[in-house]
Amino acid sequence: MRRKILTVLSLFLLLAVAPLTAPAQSNNDDTYEQLKLFGDVFERVRASYVEEVTDEELMEAAINGMLSSLDPHSSYLNADSFQDMQVQTKGSFGGLGIEVTMENGFVKVVSPIDDTPAFKAGVQAGDFITHLDGEPVLGLTLSEAVDKMRGEVGADIVITIRREEQEPFDLTITRDVIRIQSVRSRVEGNVGYLRITTFNQQTSPGLEKAIGEIKEEVGADLIGYVVDLRNNPGGLLDQAIAVSDAFLEKGEVVSTRGRTPDDSSRYNAESGDLAEGKPIVVLINGGSASASEIVAGALQDHGRAIIMGTQSFGKGSVQTIIPLPGHGAMRLTTQRYYTPSGTSIQAKGITPDIEVKQARLEEIDGGQRRREADLRGALENGDAPAAPEGGQEAEAQSEEAAQADYQLARAIDLLRGLALYSQRTTVN
Repeated sequence: MRRKILTVLSLFLLLAVAPLTAPAQSNNDDTYEQLKLFGDVFERVRASYVEEVTDEELMEAAINGMLSSLDPHSSYLNADSFQDMQVQTKGSFGGLGIEVTMENGFVKVVSPIDDTPAFKAGVQAGDFITHLDGEPVLGLTLSEAVDKMRGEVGADIVITIRREEQEPFDLTITRDVIRIQSVRSRVEGNVGYLRITTFNQQTSPGLEKAIGEIKEEVGADLIGYVVDLRNNPGGLLDQAIAVSDAFLEKGEVVSTRGRTPDDSSRYNAESGDLAEGKPIVVLINGGSASASEIVAGALQDHGRAIIMGTQSFGKGSVQTIIPLPGHGAMRLTTQRYYTPSGTSIQAKGITPDIEVKQARLEEIDGGQRRREADLRGALENGDAPAAPEGGQEAEAQSEEAAQADYQLARAIDLLRGLALYSQRTTVN
């Protein structure tokens, strides 16, 4: 076994020092010493740890430790985890339905995914998961915590949540097969509502289909779109670019920059705006991350949309999945991305043009008030009563939306205000 370890270390050493030149001999010596230290620790753990552990477990833990110490998004994926990740990007996987990261040793919820067990149980963006089935998360890697949250469909798991200033509390969630419909749509009167829950391989074609259905339903009365990116944890970079491109006629969508000047890319929009120039309001919040922020940043910088809501998550890095033949893959942070104005939102997020926090709207009874028409002898108007414009049905839907979703109601109000202003400007 000792020979096997030395063989592995020799391979590591060759990989580490092969590119180096003679002037870097001192660095080579340092690298050799560190690798020797690793070999000594590896053998001591293998021989003396209180419980028997396999060489594979130790090597995977060492590799994952090396990667996860770099940043919260770099990690090692064993063969099973790599396969799960490939399934997720196609839009169907098993689990609770939450996008998570690691912060201060605890699992932090980036966002719950719509209509999943976690979403229905009340898990919120920003929650910290401190225990899984009573066992502390502290000390686990992100991959280990995710593995524990996965399991047989129909099986329950108890997660302990710490939320802001509240006392920790438990939620029992039943695991299920998570099937993500990445784009949902509906009509709110004369406004098209587009909800994008994640960026997977289905997102761009789903968006194109949804816009087509809205146009067919509303026709010439359509005044604009609300694109809802709240609690969207991100996903595939190419899909974020495609969604941004769908609303832009030209210009840069996003740029990515790596460690060296050669490792940089710029992505530009092609001609063709699916919204045909109609106003767009994009909704974001603290659960809008990564690919969501690329879309919001691109549309904001080009003045193509008004961004409404609250500050986004602030994940401005790009991860590359590097397959390791026979051993899964590594997820490595290789680049930062920048909005068209050259701004990095890493650890800052996208600042909305109009800040609107989520709230509950309640009607206040102002009591009965006398109006001109109630006064004795009041003059009649003299004009025939005009038919209401815009449809009472649209107003009723807007009121209903306001009760259920304050931010969405404000976005719809803004679009209708813009449409009204545009009509008056045209008439004048």
